[in-house]
Amino acid sequence: MKRLSVALLGSVLCVASLPEAALAGGSALAPHRAVYDMELDQAEGQSGIASLSGRMVYDFSGNSCDGYSVSFRFVTEFQDESGGSQVTDLQTTSFEAPDAKAYEFLSKTFVNQKLTESTRGKAKQSDDVKLVDLAEPEKRSVLITDTALFPTEHLKRVISSALDGTRFVAADVYDGSETGDKVFSTTAVIGAVRDDAETITGAAGQVEKLDGVKRWPVTIAYFDPSQEEGGEQTPVYQLTFVLYENGVSRELILDYGDFAMKGKLTDLKFYDSESCPN
Repeated sequence: MKRLSVALLGSVLCVASLPEAALAGGSALAPHRAVYDMELDQAEGQSGIASLSGRMVYDFSGNSCDGYSVSFRFVTEFQDESGGSQVTDLQTTSFEAPDAKAYEFLSKTFVNQKLTESTRGKAKQSDDVKLVDLAEPEKRSVLITDTALFPTEHLKRVISSALDGTRFVAADVYDGSETGDKVFSTTAVIGAVRDDAETITGAAGQVEKLDGVKRWPVTIAYFDPSQEEGGEQTPVYQLTFVLYENGVSRELILDYGDFAMKGKLTDLKFYDSESCPN
């Protein structure tokens, strides 16, 4: 679950950190807290999953002068066909510099309340490469390609493409997931814009602020280059969601191939925006 969730943090929800100037008409993207209830969408026999439930909480703050901070928690309970269960609790925090030249991350995964994995590090632009200094799971330095985008930088490219009508975006993305040394290849497919009024049911908070906001259906596929074997490559997982111009995502579908889960926005709160003099 860790790899999926960190990518959600970086590539689905961090769109709230997109600088306002990148948007047509200067629309503001407000810091916010969003809660999603998760459930099983479909599962094939070989997955061994009988049911799934969970909750995902995403909290964003910052601005285009000071940088962007994200706190994220994703708790899921799996039940297998024999009646056994497992609770996975992913907790992450991250900070990305406004110029996309530095990225800090900390991620902890608990299984049945026991810490099973911890990843912590800092990445920064250095000449024609990006240098990653890892503190956990072990101290070491890793060089990754200069073309790899950090999560907010990636979302800037996706949303700017959506605004100018581009429907396909390919990019390498680094989000610090797994052991902190992997770069994913991604492809994003962006649907036609919608700005009509809509009725969102079953969600508390300030969902009325989404009424009439521009939005796009987006699908992002993640590929592991180390698993490439020739021919058509199968994505490690695929994320489908509705992306709003004001930074909110909803109607999440997280597809692993042999099973998929869906997330419904159940609570939304916008914070007061901090002004940025520049």
